[in-house]
Amino acid sequence: MNQTILTINSGSSSLKAELFLPDDTRRRFRYPQIGHGQYADHAAAFDQLLTELDEVSLDAVGHRLVHGGDAVEPARLIDDAERSRLATIMQLAPLHLPGNLLGVDLCRERFAVPQIACFDTAFHVTMPELSWRLPIPRHTGLRRFGFHGLNYAYVATQLPDLLGEAARGKIIVAHLGSGASLCMMEALCSIDTTMGFTPAGGIVMGTRSGDLDPGVMLELARRHDLSQLSDMVYHHMGLLALSDNESSDMSALLDSTSAAARFAIDYFCRQVSGAIGSLAAKSGGVDALVFTGGIGEHANRVREQICRPLKFIGFALDEQANKSHSTWMHQPSSKSILCIPADEERMICHLTQALFP
Repeated sequence: MNQTILTINSGSSSLKAELFLPDDTRRRFRYPQIGHGQYADHAAAFDQLLTELDEVSLDAVGHRLVHGGDAVEPARLIDDAERSRLATIMQLAPLHLPGNLLGVDLCRERFAVPQIACFDTAFHVTMPELSWRLPIPRHTGLRRFGFHGLNYAYVATQLPDLLGEAARGKIIVAHLGSGASLCMMEALCSIDTTMGFTPAGGIVMGTRSGDLDPGVMLELARRHDLSQLSDMVYHHMGLLALSDNESSDMSALLDSTSAAARFAIDYFCRQVSGAIGSLAAKSGGVDALVFTGGIGEHANRVREQICRPLKFIGFALDEQANKSHSTWMHQPSSKSILCIPADEERMICHLTQALFP
């Protein structure tokens, strides 16, 4: 690498940035709780970032965009036309895209270098129609997209070194964090995933319910207006609701002794186990299981509970390896179970550099 690339992950209340230097070193910048702490708004956080960059000369800035809409390329130059297109798909990820696009706009003002959009949805363009089509009238134009693609793409780059030729087999990757999904890969490509049209679908998450009976949504729509329902869908469901509003954070729930916290953990683990079994059934088997994301990498109790019912498809955790968060976590008689730390920033850097080699 002979370029200096800044990666940006601008969320609704945080800013994460990482500077990749030509000597392959990295500098990390974190600005959490924007609007509720040291930084009054995203502009203030970006001002601090500029100060900390200390007149570093950039070649490009890569941005994480949670939803790319109909974009099939993993990355695009953000010119005026692309920025206008992105504004039209805001409703597809209302929890994420406003913050993502605010980061784009602030960087376009501050850095006179190419700005690159890197899409979380693009990794899943290889899914067959059986995976992406919804059982609704075709004329609606609605379909399943899939998310967390930047990290799934990163994991796919690591699997050949870890598994050799077996990496091209049937691999289930569980990206578990405040947002959570699973992906079935074959030949290092996505063939199915749990999330759908928006990042609100799939398995239960911190404040998102995952998939629900459509009748439930119709009943909630009868009781609430659109604004209230949208707020509920993205901010008041999931682990937060299952724990009777104790917490949406898995680490806090694991530290809690309440029955509600225990129930929320049990519900989450049961859903993940079920999703693994479902993906394995739909693909005719599974060769390896990978945990990634904040919960997947750090919550050994959650991994143990998820894997406990999976012996029927050949998975058995090694207790000590699991407790120490080892890369390899399975018993000798088990199929491979791995833990691969998420690195979306590395993939954003790679995609950005690929557009400007």
